[in-house]
Amino acid sequence: MLNEEINLDKEKLTRILNNFRDKKVMVLGDMVADRYIFGKTSRVSREAPVIILKYDTEEIILGGAANSVNNINAMGGRVFPVGIIGQDKAGRQMLKIMRDKKIVTSRMIVDVDSPTVTKTRIMAGDYHTARQQVVRIDRESDKPLSKELEARVLRVLAAHIPDMDAVLVSDYGAGLITERVRDVLLGLVHKYQKPLVVDSRYNITKYEGATLITPNETEAAPAVGMKVDGEKALKEVGARLLAKVKCKGVLITQGRNGMTLFEPKGKITHIDIAGSDDAVDVTGAGDTVASCATLALAGGAGLKEAAELANLAAGVAVMKRGTAVVSIPEIKQKLDNEKED
Repeated sequence: MLNEEINLDKEKLTRILNNFRDKKVMVLGDMVADRYIFGKTSRVSREAPVIILKYDTEEIILGGAANSVNNINAMGGRVFPVGIIGQDKAGRQMLKIMRDKKIVTSRMIVDVDSPTVTKTRIMAGDYHTARQQVVRIDRESDKPLSKELEARVLRVLAAHIPDMDAVLVSDYGAGLITERVRDVLLGLVHKYQKPLVVDSRYNITKYEGATLITPNETEAAPAVGMKVDGEKALKEVGARLLAKVKCKGVLITQGRNGMTLFEPKGKITHIDIAGSDDAVDVTGAGDTVASCATLALAGGAGLKEAAELANLAAGVAVMKRGTAVVSIPEIKQKLDNEKED
């Protein structure tokens, strides 16, 4: 075992949860429109061996960094999204969803030359069966971020980071976080001593000096040129990431095996999964982890407490279908069901 099984200090964690409300968090990242088209299975086509779906309905859900925005808002934080969307239907729908949730969207930037990053999932099923994904169609631009848009992002960071309680980076590799944006961001959070949590799919080692990075196993191991094939390898991956990024903590999520927090001086804390390991859907669980940890740090929690709460939040999220959000009452209920010191 990486460490002895930990017990949760319910009273302390509840105080931290109560402190989430109105904490100001900037979410900088790749905003994605998750579009779902639902159809009822009809028959097999005469034209090709494919199923014909009778159109039922469709919806847009906040995805990518916007899922983190949605989660922080649901947990009571005051969230300020900073990202780029297109001047298209998907972008307008995302802004409407945010505004309907009373999320401030004035820091969002509209790119008139590129589409909103959109992931369209065709979902098939009958009324009495589970709907399953048939195909996914991704729409995004391959153009690099223009200097004009980059400058606008930099102005937003400089103007608003001083007022934030914490910053969360949700980097899906869609092009918003250029080297210049990253360097300015790191300089500002260090200057104003703001907690910085980084959830980056491809560039996790480039956020030197972050407070906490939250990769999963499949992101963490390649970042340091390794494979995780056991407890010993996981410990080595965590240690290498901690040294390379020079951060205060590395939180590696491990699916049904929970998550492990690595801190300086060889301190390692493993946290078992909260609740059942029979997850309904893991979509967006990483966003939930990063969001909850960010709010905890914004409220003055230590890394261990932030990781424990993030684990509880993830335990709620994976029991919901699709890209789901988690509320404070749900986390408290999950906490009540766990062990106590």
